[in-house]
Amino acid sequence: MESFCRFNQNQTLLDSCHANVTWCRIRRYSLYDTYRVIPANHNVFFFLLAFSSATHDIAADGFYMLSLTSHEQAFHIGVRNTFYRLATITGQGLLIMLAGRLEKFTGSIPFAWSITFFILSGLFIALWLYHTSILPRPQNDQPKPMTSPVHLLKAFFQTFYSFFKKENILSALLFMLLYRLPEAQLTKMNIPFFIDPIEKGGLGLSTEEIGFTLGTLGVIGLTIGGILGGIAVARHGLRKWLWPMVWAISLPDAVYVFLSYSQTDNLFLINSCAFIEQFGYGFGFTAYMLYLIYFSNGTYKTAHYAICTGFMALGMMLPGMIAGFIQEKLGYPLFFLWIMLCCIATFIVTYFLKIDPNFGEK
Repeated sequence: MESFCRFNQNQTLLDSCHANVTWCRIRRYSLYDTYRVIPANHNVFFFLLAFSSATHDIAADGFYMLSLTSHEQAFHIGVRNTFYRLATITGQGLLIMLAGRLEKFTGSIPFAWSITFFILSGLFIALWLYHTSILPRPQNDQPKPMTSPVHLLKAFFQTFYSFFKKENILSALLFMLLYRLPEAQLTKMNIPFFIDPIEKGGLGLSTEEIGFTLGTLGVIGLTIGGILGGIAVARHGLRKWLWPMVWAISLPDAVYVFLSYSQTDNLFLINSCAFIEQFGYGFGFTAYMLYLIYFSNGTYKTAHYAICTGFMALGMMLPGMIAGFIQEKLGYPLFFLWIMLCCIATFIVTYFLKIDPNFGEK
């Protein structure tokens, strides 16, 4: 709780959180636990794993902001998001492929997953040792003296109080919740659109074709867009590139309107449209992430950034919950027109933002 309340995420916290994630993985997925731990204990270790992972995520975000200037943060935001994507692909794709191959080789599903998580635990230990020696130690990142539980609890509530007392908090919250309103719905329905047969309004692509379209070309477009967005902001500042990035994240959604009405079977055209949309999203998303960093600056910057990312997740979750219902009522063509209409919210919430013209610029 102290690390969450104080939000002074120093090198020691990063190391300890990394070690906690590693230990939870080793303990939860050891060969003994795979066969012997009762289901109730499974939930306990899943909780510990998620708690350690979330704490490490907060520490990593805080360390990023403490170690780099606003210009460096802007320049590297695309690279940071790229490695986040690579980590997601590794966790949701490569590790599953490895477990599947081990399952065929060993003939045992529990044993295959045990080996997979032992390998992952070894990787985490290696990265922990590497980061212990290689990561910089910012001068402004110093541990705080221990205080009583009462003071910790007070600091906990003070963190939230100071966040909601920030200047322009209303426009900031609306931006966090509504900037990605179109994308929050689109990301829930783009894969079903590609999968559904022609007679149901989709494109009827195979699993392999979808994997190449979104999993390969889409990720490449997203990565390139994010990196170029970071470079652009680092050169001229966030305020100058804010509106081009709003257009970039909004306008490419129109490719789905075209695809839904044409229902083309031209894979080159489909792949090009998916690449354009993901490139625009990667470029426009840069503005969103950098604004979260900008708004979090000040006292408790790591804590405030964590709260911002919570609203970011909420802004994706709530619209996504009703995306399927809307699509069923409207059909794909009208649904994607609805997505374009939702882009108006992106422009409105961006209009009310107040940003330092020099933020992100060298």
